[in-house]
Amino acid sequence: MRAWWKVLAAGLITSTAMADVSPADAQRLGKELTPVGAEMMGNGDDIPAWRGGLAKDENHEPGSFHADPFADDKPKFRITGDNWQEHQDRLSAGQIALLQRFPNFYLNVYPTRRSASYPDYVYDAIKHNATRAELLEFGSGVRNALMTSPFPLPQSGQEVLWNHTLRFRGHAMRFEAVATSITEGGARMDVLRDYQYYVRYSEVGLKPEELDNKIFFLKRKTLAPGQMAGRITLVHETLDQIRSPRKSWIYVPGQRRLRRTPDLAYDTADVNTNSIRTIDQVDMFNGAPDYYDWTLVGKQELYVPYNAYRVHQNDLSLDDIVGDDHINPQLLRYEAHRVWVVEADLRIGYRHRYAKRRYYVDEDSWSILYAEEYDQEGQLWQVTEAHTINFYDVPMVYPTLEVTYDLQSGRYYAEGLDNERPSTLDFSERLSPRDFSTSAVRREAKR
Repeated sequence: MRAWWKVLAAGLITSTAMADVSPADAQRLGKELTPVGAEMMGNGDDIPAWRGGLAKDENHEPGSFHADPFADDKPKFRITGDNWQEHQDRLSAGQIALLQRFPNFYLNVYPTRRSASYPDYVYDAIKHNATRAELLEFGSGVRNALMTSPFPLPQSGQEVLWNHTLRFRGHAMRFEAVATSITEGGARMDVLRDYQYYVRYSEVGLKPEELDNKIFFLKRKTLAPGQMAGRITLVHETLDQIRSPRKSWIYVPGQRRLRRTPDLAYDTADVNTNSIRTIDQVDMFNGAPDYYDWTLVGKQELYVPYNAYRVHQNDLSLDDIVGDDHINPQLLRYEAHRVWVVEADLRIGYRHRYAKRRYYVDEDSWSILYAEEYDQEGQLWQVTEAHTINFYDVPMVYPTLEVTYDLQSGRYYAEGLDNERPSTLDFSERLSPRDFSTSAVRREAKR
């Protein structure tokens, strides 16, 4: 069977399920399972066995664009609005909707390259997490885990979700990129930002009791256009956001002060996205999961965006990439991979603009590659793609481009366009929590 499901017992799919992984189970990691919990073997057809992923490139210059290690690959076939029925067992509802909505949209399907890889200390950490990590009550957070995904042998939808939220994302990084929103008529609004991250959760040698409920710190500064330049957003991302919601501040040059933003969560509109994207859609999903009931549907083979090195290169202009209706499909790469499927249904008594959500999570990296959002009438509203690459200087898997399509309005939003910049993600940046204090931001704003 080319497409298959593993439907889990209903008793395992509960909002308060905790990992019950024995040391013997954990020993499967690195044997019949990869070190992160994926199936080591292929499917005997077009998904190969995992053989370690991409090796770290010691000669890669920090901040330079990552050359495509699979540049010689050619598409095996193309899926279009005319032939999608031939491939529908490996297409999500969102993909089918995009193919039907946009006549010029297509999926070029390439040979599958299981390139995902991480440092050895990350593999050690995930094995350590496997037998110790537990969901907090109501799935509001995780205890007894550090560095990377806590549940390599997941037993519930919330465990898969936390694997994405806490997946290894390096230690510190800085980059500049353009985010753009496109109207139905093709008009474009580009915003250039400087991004700085420090990931507290992945500090080497950190003990769980020292985490202080922090996952990462983020500082995002707008550089262009001129009327927006100087705006700074500061975020202290917390682990248990029900007990202690994320702390966020914003500096607006015209107001000349840094102020708290208590509503930076859930379905608050993400600034400068033309209200296409909500705050909790950033990084595919983020924040507290308490508004939804989470169900682990199972596993599926799907054609997903993967190894997106071509669209990552700096020999491209934004005009090469950004089209009137969608990203230029000729620059995108899709491969057959196994994904975990998780559904989220809005809980009774809670309000959110999305009544239902579905996520497709890569088994090799715990990254959400596809997200689908539904309205109150059960109609598919939005589709988001994460075009990831393996940043083989770290190494780790991370999106180089995220695109949210609004099927009802015909608009879309893209973030991560670093192509016209002199450099890309720099993981050698020397950052510390002190760089993300309110006083540090105030000093920066005055310069």
